[in-house]
Amino acid sequence: MHLAVNYSPQAAELLAAGHIQFDLFKCPDWPDMIETAQALRPAYVHFPLMAGRANIEKVGWQQITRLLAVTPTPFVNTHLAPRASDFDMPLDTTDPAHTRALVSAMLLDIRRMVRRFGREQVILENANWDPNYEIPRPVLEAGIIRQVVYESGCGLLLDIAHARMAAAYLGIEPRVYIAQLPVDRLAELHIAGTLYDSAQARLVDHYPMSETDWELAEWAFERIHRGEWKRPRIVALEYGGTGPGFAWRSKADVLAADVPRLAALVNG
Repeated sequence: MHLAVNYSPQAAELLAAGHIQFDLFKCPDWPDMIETAQALRPAYVHFPLMAGRANIEKVGWQQITRLLAVTPTPFVNTHLAPRASDFDMPLDTTDPAHTRALVSAMLLDIRRMVRRFGREQVILENANWDPNYEIPRPVLEAGIIRQVVYESGCGLLLDIAHARMAAAYLGIEPRVYIAQLPVDRLAELHIAGTLYDSAQARLVDHYPMSETDWELAEWAFERIHRGEWKRPRIVALEYGGTGPGFAWRSKADVLAADVPRLAALVNG
């Protein structure tokens, strides 16, 4: 398993000073950031693809292919994230017809990617409960995620924070929910802290790890090291970044504490 960290100026400074160690930077598909990151460590790309939203052309086939060629990016990731308003359905739908439409839309996009890159290179990320992204309830259900992963033949990008958020919305204990996901297809693992936002009345992610988050991560790594789950190729800490969405939650002291603790879990 390779340990990755979101690129941020704080992570770069800590790495250059020898205060933290990891294998890869994780970057969005931003060429300037990738170039900056690769001066310090190899950088792989996390693409903004959304299965079920038909946004492959918007991201760009040529852009994806070019970034795969110039970085050590092992997978083309897509989020399982159709938008409810595109299907004229409520977020909390339980209508089987809606579920079938969502699954069909996701598989249509995924199969296009598989034809271009091969199913072993395409991985599917479980979504989180966030009304702002308009991801309807059926897409959060473990059984639907399992169905799409197995029918497509692709790997799973398991985001532990997303799983915790989805489980809270669905009223399921997080470990029970995660155990129902296709962990035998695990290819990449994302770790991030969560906290409860009282204004939104829900969990939000990309924050420092709480002890509850660490307990869930430790439980996951126990299963990986015991061989109960497939061993992922990459484990990424999704804390820190740049720009208005991340710069204010990209603190050096958090990275200095959380990166070594996650590295210890990765190394068993």
